[in-house]
Amino acid sequence: MATTPSTTALAREARRVPVPESELTAGADATSIGEAREAAKGCHRCQLWRNATQTVFGEGPETADVVFVGEQPGDQEDLAGKPFVGPAGRMFDSTLDDAEINRRKVYVTNAVKHFKFEPRGKRRIHSKPNAGEIQACRWWLDKELDLIKPNLVVALGATAAQSLLGKAVAVLKMRGEVIEREDGLRVFITIHPSLILRIREPADKDAERARFLQDMRKVKRMMGA
Repeated sequence: MATTPSTTALAREARRVPVPESELTAGADATSIGEAREAAKGCHRCQLWRNATQTVFGEGPETADVVFVGEQPGDQEDLAGKPFVGPAGRMFDSTLDDAEINRRKVYVTNAVKHFKFEPRGKRRIHSKPNAGEIQACRWWLDKELDLIKPNLVVALGATAAQSLLGKAVAVLKMRGEVIEREDGLRVFITIHPSLILRIREPADKDAERARFLQDMRKVKRMMGA
């Protein structure tokens, strides 16, 4: 039976990566998303910065009622420096449009701010962040949430849910549910839109996209509630 890693275990793994003291305080005095984004440009809290093009911070209004959290930047996000602009981002945008959610009024970010990948020839293949990398970057996600103070956070996939809740989450089993953290923040669980793109059978892809749209319509009803 799989065990659920505790927050302590995640922190222990993160500590295996030596981090200079100055890195632990960078951005601590940021009083706006803009200041936090600027501070995060030089983040070396884990080793992912070494191969990534740049830090990809969140985007959206600092007064947003809802924050969407994905896993990490992909290849196109790493090059553009913006979250959710690649194929999964386009799927995300089209579903938000169908759910009548204006992306310009929500804040979109990732649990991990640097692109983790494995080079294969000229291609860079996505590699899932490990628990230590998730925990190291949680500092920035916590900073974003502290500055925005949203009414609801949407965890797009397992990595986002783990970062927000401090433990592994069975996303397919719990999708559509809302978990309230000890600090009162409500976390809505759903899939990452990249899951839809990985489905080959057209009928199955359409069905999964319809389920994701249903989740987004639930989010729409909860916005501002």
